[in-house]
Amino acid sequence: MTVSSTRFPRLRARSIRLLTLLALLLSACPVLAQDWTYRVRPGDTLWDLGGRYLKPDVPWARLQAHNRVADPYRLPPGTPLRFPIAWLRVQPAPARVLAVRGAVQARLGDSGALRPVVEGERLGIGTHLITGADASVTLAFADDSRLQLREHSHLRLDQLSRYGHTGMVDTRLRLDQGRSSNRVTPAKGPASRYIIDAPTATSSVRGTQFRVSAGGQGRMAATEVLEGSVQVGNRRGERRVTHGQATRNRALDARPDMPEALLPAPVLVRTGLRLDPLPAQIAWETVAQATQYRVEVVRADQPEILVFARDTADTTMTVPDLPPGLLRLLVRAVSADGVEGLDAQADFEVRDQPAPPLTVRPVNGETMASPRPRFEWSQVEGAASTVLQVATEPQFLQPVLEQEGRGTRVRAAEDLPPGDYFWRVASRDGNGHRGRFGQPVALGISDAPVDPGLQPPQAARGQLTLRWQAGEPGQRYRVQLDKRGDFAQPLLDQQVDQPEVTLKRPWHGTLHVRVQTIDDDGYGGPFSPAQQVALPCRTCYGAGAGALLLLLLL
Repeated sequence: MTVSSTRFPRLRARSIRLLTLLALLLSACPVLAQDWTYRVRPGDTLWDLGGRYLKPDVPWARLQAHNRVADPYRLPPGTPLRFPIAWLRVQPAPARVLAVRGAVQARLGDSGALRPVVEGERLGIGTHLITGADASVTLAFADDSRLQLREHSHLRLDQLSRYGHTGMVDTRLRLDQGRSSNRVTPAKGPASRYIIDAPTATSSVRGTQFRVSAGGQGRMAATEVLEGSVQVGNRRGERRVTHGQATRNRALDARPDMPEALLPAPVLVRTGLRLDPLPAQIAWETVAQATQYRVEVVRADQPEILVFARDTADTTMTVPDLPPGLLRLLVRAVSADGVEGLDAQADFEVRDQPAPPLTVRPVNGETMASPRPRFEWSQVEGAASTVLQVATEPQFLQPVLEQEGRGTRVRAAEDLPPGDYFWRVASRDGNGHRGRFGQPVALGISDAPVDPGLQPPQAARGQLTLRWQAGEPGQRYRVQLDKRGDFAQPLLDQQVDQPEVTLKRPWHGTLHVRVQTIDDDGYGGPFSPAQQVALPCRTCYGAGAGALLLLLLL
C-alpha cells in the first residue's frame, strides 16, 4: 500500500502528538510491568507472602517461578523478591477529613445531593468537594499525604487505592476550580503516585510540597513548588518544576511555560510583629512585582490545617483572636496573575490556661466619673496575678493602659482622659504564663459635673446636719465647708464614715459645701461640684425648725 505524500505530514504530526502524550503518561504513571521489590525477613515463606500481597487469583507458585526460587522452604533473609505490580492486591483507600473551616460541602458523583462535610469522616472515590468563602478542608490519604483545599474551590476524588500492605498508594485528584496545597509523602515503590489534574495541565509527584491553581477569575493556572520537584504537563508537552519555581499553564493546547522563580518571601517587620496577645497587627516589607499578599495562620504541627486566611493589598494586617495552640504565621507575595511566592514564617503560641477571670465592675457600658476607676473581677483557680488592659478600640492593638495586680481588683495606675474605652483581663499562673484575655467590656470616662441635687439642712437645738447620697459599701467621705467658695481655707475639712456631718455651732449666711468619696484602698475621687446653702440667723435655729435637705449625688 502506498501512502500519498499529502497525507504523510498529517500522519506524522498525529504520531508525534501521540508519542508526546504517551511520554507524559509514562512519566506521570508507573508502568504496571514494573516490579515491587520485597526483602525477605526471617520466618517468611512464599505462601505467606503470596497470601499477604498477591491478588486472590494469583497463586504463590507464580511468585516462585517469577523469582526463580529453587527451594520455597528456604528463603534466606535479605533476599530480594520481585512482585509484578499487576499481581498485587488493590484495595480502596478512602481519604480522611482532618479539619474543616467554614462552609464545606460534598456530594457523590455529578448529581448527588450536597451535604456538609464533617471532621473525621471518610470520603471515597467519586466524591466532589466544594468550599465556600473563607472556608477550607484538609484531607489525609492512605500514605499520610495531605491536601488543603482553599476557599471557592471544587475538587473531585478520582482514584483512592492502595496496594495491599506494600505502602504504595495511588491517589488521583481533579481540581476543577480554586487552589490546593499539597504535602506528599515520599513514594515507597514504583506504583506509588500522586496526581492532580487541572483544566490545563497535570501535576504528578513522588514526594514533595507544592501548590496548584486551577486558574480563572483573573488568576493564572499554575503549579508552585516549595520542596522537591513536580512533573507538569499536558498533550502539548511537559516541564520539570523544582524547588522555588513555578510554571504557568495558560491553556490545554499550549505547553506549560518555562519554570520561573517564585516571588521571594516578604521580610516581616519584627518591631511590628506582636502576636501575643491576639488580636494583633503584623507588618512586612514590600515585595517588588507583588500586587497583593496572602496571609495565613496554620497549625505549627500540621501546617496543612488552615485556621485563618486573608488576602490584602496592604503590607499590614490585623490577625484576630484564634483558637489556642502552637500556630504558624505565613505571609507570601502574589503576582499580578495570581502566582503565589515563598512563605515568610513565624511561630507563636495562643494559650488558654489559666482561664480569664469573669469581670465584675465596671459593668458593660457603664460611665464612670473618676479618671482612675477601679476594676474588679472573679478569682481564678491557679492564677497568681491578673493582667489588666484598657484600650480605645475593642481589638486592643495599642492599649493605653496595661498593668498587673494580685487579688481581684486593681485601680488604674494613671488618669484616663474623658472618652470611650474597653477593658479586659487575663490570668497569669505561678510560672509567669499568661492565658487568653476575656471579652472586652465597654467603659466610659466622663468629666461632666455631677448634679448633686440640693436638700436644705436639718437644724435642732443649735446643731446643723448635712446629708448626702450614700456611695458604695466600704467607702468613706471627705466633706468640706467654706464661706467664700474657693476652699483655700475651709471652715470644715473632715472625713466621716457615714454620708452625713453635724455642725455643733452653725453660722448664718451662705455656706459652700462639697463632698469627696474615698474608696477602701485610699483613693479619693473628684470632689462634687460645690453647692450653696443659705442659712438663716443662728437664733432662728431651734427644735421644730422646718427641715431642709441637702443631697450630694456622688
